[in-house]
Amino acid sequence: MILPGISLMNWRSREGSPSPLGATWIAEDQAYNFALYSKHAAAVTLLLYSSDDDVSPIYECHFNPLKNKSGRVWHCRLKSEVMRGARYYAYRLSGPNESGMGHRFDAQKILVDPYARALHFPDRFSREVAELPGNNAGRAPLGVILKETMTSCSKRAPKHDSDLIIYELHVRAFTARANSGVSTPLRGTFAGLIGKIPYLQQLGITAVELMPISQQDPQESSVWGYMPLGLFAPQHGYASNDVSEKILEEFKRMVDALHAADIEVILDVVYSHTAEGNETGPIYSFKGIDNSTYYLLESDWLHYRDDTGTGNTLNCANRYVRKMIVDSLKYWVNEMHVDGFRFDLASIFTRKEDGTIDLDDPPAIAAVDEVLDASRIRLIAEAWDPVSYQLGRTFPGVPWLQWNGKYRDDLRSFIRGDPGMVAPLMTRLYGSCDLFPDDVMNAYHPFQSVNFVTCHDGFSLYDLVAYNQKHNEANGQGNTDGADVNLSWNCGWEGDTGAPEHVLGLRRQQIKNLCCLLLLSNGTPMFRAGDEFMNTQLGNNNPYNQDNETTWLDWDLLTKNRDVFRFFKHMIAFRKRHPSIARSCFWRDDVCWYGTKQKPDLSCHSHALSFCLHGASQNDADLYVMINSFWEDLDFEIQEGPAAAWCRVVDTSCPSPSDIFEDESVSQLASLDYRVSARSVVVLISKRLDTDGLTV
Repeated sequence: MILPGISLMNWRSREGSPSPLGATWIAEDQAYNFALYSKHAAAVTLLLYSSDDDVSPIYECHFNPLKNKSGRVWHCRLKSEVMRGARYYAYRLSGPNESGMGHRFDAQKILVDPYARALHFPDRFSREVAELPGNNAGRAPLGVILKETMTSCSKRAPKHDSDLIIYELHVRAFTARANSGVSTPLRGTFAGLIGKIPYLQQLGITAVELMPISQQDPQESSVWGYMPLGLFAPQHGYASNDVSEKILEEFKRMVDALHAADIEVILDVVYSHTAEGNETGPIYSFKGIDNSTYYLLESDWLHYRDDTGTGNTLNCANRYVRKMIVDSLKYWVNEMHVDGFRFDLASIFTRKEDGTIDLDDPPAIAAVDEVLDASRIRLIAEAWDPVSYQLGRTFPGVPWLQWNGKYRDDLRSFIRGDPGMVAPLMTRLYGSCDLFPDDVMNAYHPFQSVNFVTCHDGFSLYDLVAYNQKHNEANGQGNTDGADVNLSWNCGWEGDTGAPEHVLGLRRQQIKNLCCLLLLSNGTPMFRAGDEFMNTQLGNNNPYNQDNETTWLDWDLLTKNRDVFRFFKHMIAFRKRHPSIARSCFWRDDVCWYGTKQKPDLSCHSHALSFCLHGASQNDADLYVMINSFWEDLDFEIQEGPAAAWCRVVDTSCPSPSDIFEDESVSQLASLDYRVSARSVVVLISKRLDTDGLTV
């Protein structure tokens, strides 16, 4: 029998609720609910701090496990009068401190909530102190207690298919330079990105993929963002205002503005590891809250499995870790209204608790698939890590898109003139059917291949054609960091200093070749910010710790290399005008492959390929493409005609503006013989003829 006035809701009002995790404003109760998961903790204390004092708590709530614990979740609810003056919060947890058993509890450590929506770093914040046992008061990150009301994002979201063009950028590096055209207080911020939306529209971008914007340790050397600390909190350094609510609002305004410009927002997210490193790394949160739950440990329970190359690996097979990942994704979708995610080292999702790999039905991928509709939210996997390479059908996320590292490698190899690359090029242009087959068992689609030649990780597009070797001395590791094999070619001269004009001209041509083939390939194209105007990192292929002009885009190069920008812009527009290129299925009988004459030469010594893509099934024109990566001019015989049916749109060997015509009918052919210059690409488009053979 339930006594009058006693109800489950009253219990929750007094003792708190285990759901949702984190700090949540409960309007009907006029109270904040706090909930924290910890399987092995013996005691939990909630600490509240004022905005004036982030060292000594103004209130401590010691959780009574008989009342303030449900299952493995500790919780309490504090009325607004108790919360008066509270701005920050954190936890202290006590429990076994037996590293040989996988436990690292320290009753003196101040720990930040993994679910905090914003983080505060005191002036005396110290990573070094976090690496030592004992009290870190005034040196530890704290969660921010957000105000009850917040500006809501617009729910309008664009959705692209054949016109999807992904542009990878780093929020800070994109506008940090003085020559970005963004005013000083907005450089390197979400608001600064808003100011560049007209530029993105001019270029033709339909989706931005933002390198990680989640809060990281400000004293961690990586500026790329791949060492996260707060999986629910935006990086405060990317906002023009340091007030937490304003940071969230600025992010939302950016999303709204991009959506209004018909541009999707994809977040590069890291759920494979954290900023806490290995057994010698700092204790900020996960380690001190429940180390053996959050991380994969070696058999000695002392050392961390390092399948990520960062010191630790999240235990994604654990159901509470999976819940945290899913809750984080739902937050970014439902509250911040982003349109998709690119998962860094997504193959970590296939790890079992013992570290072995489950490729049948890994629960982490199943959990994401159950919560996020892949037809509405873009899910993009980097399907590899230092231990496991799962590109294509091997990766268990069947409906996900994947970064296609094989596409990158094959395009680079072909364009620099490596032998035996004609057949691989055909496969990549076709949509990588070897990796994403549309068989009866698992019907993949070519758009699941995210085609790219460059990304943040490695050479920029200009450096790819300007350097044979990496030049990473500035990173402070004796040039030992970064990939040694880049499949690059410097066009005969290392770097820019003293480079002859013919070398500089060839580099431009090679960049246009790569751009052209990328945008002529079936699949989803992606390129990195600045490639469209030949931005350089001076040969540094791993500038993860360079928050300076090495990584900041040099917008003066846009003026200097306006011809390359023009080529990118018009190639993007060309792709959008011709949906025959990007299809939901493979080209199949609509494509005919040729060489310089009839049949393609697939021999080791061949460097030439042509193909005709028939567009009738897509209500489109026919395209004829001739590709020559040989170091001498080659004579091609166009195999479909007559000549009057074809107009040249692209010839990368021609100087701008003749390299690409916006008017597709301006350059009609007079002959089916075409000399394709060394290391160049030519694109023709068919025109409908009347009975007299004249263009109509």
